[in-house]
Amino acid sequence: MSGFALTGWGMAVPDQVRTSVELADHFGVDEDWIVSRCGIRERRIVAPGETTASLAVLAGRRALEKAGLTGADIAHLIVATATPEQPSPATSAFVHHELDIAGSAHDVNAECSGFVYGLMTAAAWMALDPRPVLVIGSDTHSLTVDPDDRDLSILVGDGAGAVVLTPTPATWLRSWNLGADGACTGSLKVPAGGSRMPTTEQTVRDGLHFARIKGNEIYLNAVRFSVRSIRETLASGKREAGEIDHFVPHQANIRIINSIMSHTGLPPERLITNLERFGNTASASVPIALTEALDAGRISDGDRVLLAGFGAGMTWGSMLLDWGGVTR
Repeated sequence: MSGFALTGWGMAVPDQVRTSVELADHFGVDEDWIVSRCGIRERRIVAPGETTASLAVLAGRRALEKAGLTGADIAHLIVATATPEQPSPATSAFVHHELDIAGSAHDVNAECSGFVYGLMTAAAWMALDPRPVLVIGSDTHSLTVDPDDRDLSILVGDGAGAVVLTPTPATWLRSWNLGADGACTGSLKVPAGGSRMPTTEQTVRDGLHFARIKGNEIYLNAVRFSVRSIRETLASGKREAGEIDHFVPHQANIRIINSIMSHTGLPPERLITNLERFGNTASASVPIALTEALDAGRISDGDRVLLAGFGAGMTWGSMLLDWGGVTR
């Protein structure tokens, strides 16, 4: 049995910027109204030719370079996404080819919890097969949103983030919690395009391939389930909220994040967020924020790092890492 360390990280976002000023003009509201509701001033949006896989490849390549590895060193690839390259095959197959991965590959779809789910999957995988694993979160939700849907348009951005896990005798993972509640499937969904509602001319005319949200339900459930998950992770890790050095949540909405912190007692100064610049990048949001924090030197060996995700389904998950494998 083996533990793991995070030895490589990387991110990729499109060059195209969509500002809250532009969206405010489109929807006939004030920029401050948008910022006050979600905390987002700009987000990155894919241009023609940019896809979930192309962003994932770029982020994955940067993470491999940081770790000093190549695709030939990777035993398994996990791509977390809810906006796949196409219905079949899995997005990981396209990424696997471009990065010349030696091992196996599969996708994880837990919506915006996807990266945390993928990271936990990788940790469990490495306990049985202690070889490097590449985990990527990549989403292009701007392509699933009706441009006239104000509630979702002001939130979504596109991007990818990646980490490399390598085996180590002392694991960095201190505690974790994952969960789901399928009774909440109606809160945020893309109704058409699957076996429940196959694609037809009528579904396309009716716009049923666009995401639909019940904002208040999502807000209440995201806070409720995330708070529960974080409390359980802290309890099983025998840590208090005040002992956490860095909190990296899913970058969904600043009101949700602030409410989660208030209910868990996590100190505001420990929050790592880039929501203002990138918006909600779904499964990419946690690894993008983590990558920026690491590149800026904010995280050091011995720090206690709490990751948390929540998303449609509904899914949620949190992980407590002793960075560097050191507990104190």
